[in-house]
Amino acid sequence: MTDKIALIGAGAMGGAIGARLAETGTDLIVYDRDPEKIAALVAKGAVAASSAAEAASQAKAVILSLNSAAIVRAAVFGPQGVADGAKPGTLIIDMSSIDPETTKALATEGATRDLRWVDSPLSGGIPKAAIGQLTLMQGGAQGDVEETQGILSKLAGNQTHMGGPGAGQTTKMINQVLCGLGFLAVAEATALAEAAGVDVEKIPQALKGGRADSALLQEYMPRFATRDYRRTGRIDNMVKDLNAAQDLARLSNTSMPLTAICAEVHRMLTAAGLGGEDQAALMEYFKGPNKELAP
Repeated sequence: MTDKIALIGAGAMGGAIGARLAETGTDLIVYDRDPEKIAALVAKGAVAASSAAEAASQAKAVILSLNSAAIVRAAVFGPQGVADGAKPGTLIIDMSSIDPETTKALATEGATRDLRWVDSPLSGGIPKAAIGQLTLMQGGAQGDVEETQGILSKLAGNQTHMGGPGAGQTTKMINQVLCGLGFLAVAEATALAEAAGVDVEKIPQALKGGRADSALLQEYMPRFATRDYRRTGRIDNMVKDLNAAQDLARLSNTSMPLTAICAEVHRMLTAAGLGGEDQAALMEYFKGPNKELAP
């Protein structure tokens, strides 16, 4: 059996996943609609494919890193998609962040095509992918998840099997609620500190080890303070994930008032043209009118 792994989707996150896998010795074949993104991974040792079907035909497992459920479905079940080329029993590892109900449907459809499906969304973003310390939450059959964890071991510092298909995506929605609220809380606290004249860059150290400490505080308050907007994520992706969390909440009639406010702030920034910016650009929400975007 081939040892090759296919990667479908080489955007910001997919590119980081592919780079880490290629640099740590994975025999990787990659497909993306953008030839430049493919070329960037080929330069690191990956092999290019002309379609998702071609990539899948040469691989024992296919990793998906895509931006929406619709794109995932098209990449797997559309013309020249993964299902057109994959051998029976091929393992599909979906590292995209999509809603749990669609994931369950995709896994069921995959089973009718003799494809195994594991949802394995991530937390940690591009910085953690680069050092192989992603946090992965996984849904699927026990044996399939165990195989997935072996394949992704060079990417992850923490992998947890959460249950059947969709359980990983459900856990990711919970992660995104906590992250979304955390980003907004740290941005708001930064704005207050600045307005009150406190040295914001000293606050992470001052609060280190206390109850208010967090990875988001340590990483993002300095970035908020210096308006460091380099892109390691996207505000509009957070909108997608918070929308999915709210949809999930409606299914169980769960009240989520803080998530609703957080989602509205992210939607407002997206509507203002900042959807493609990193979460660090939340500081723009606290600017007065007629202020230009920080460099």
